[in-house]
Amino acid sequence: MPRLAFYAVAVCVLAVVAAVISFVQGSWLGIVWVLLAGLSSNMAWYYLRRQRA
Repeated sequence: MPRLAFYAVAVCVLAVVAAVISFVQGSWLGIVWVLLAGLSSNMAWYYLRRQRA
């Protein structure tokens, strides 16, 4: 796995955890974390596909 893809997956997992914690606490800031998780997961897929090509 490329290093950038690994970092993107790590950011995605941390953003999902932060979103869950944020929503449990009743904060709507979790929406930002969900968007960050989506962006980082797309980056991870991009780097993984780029490595295969």
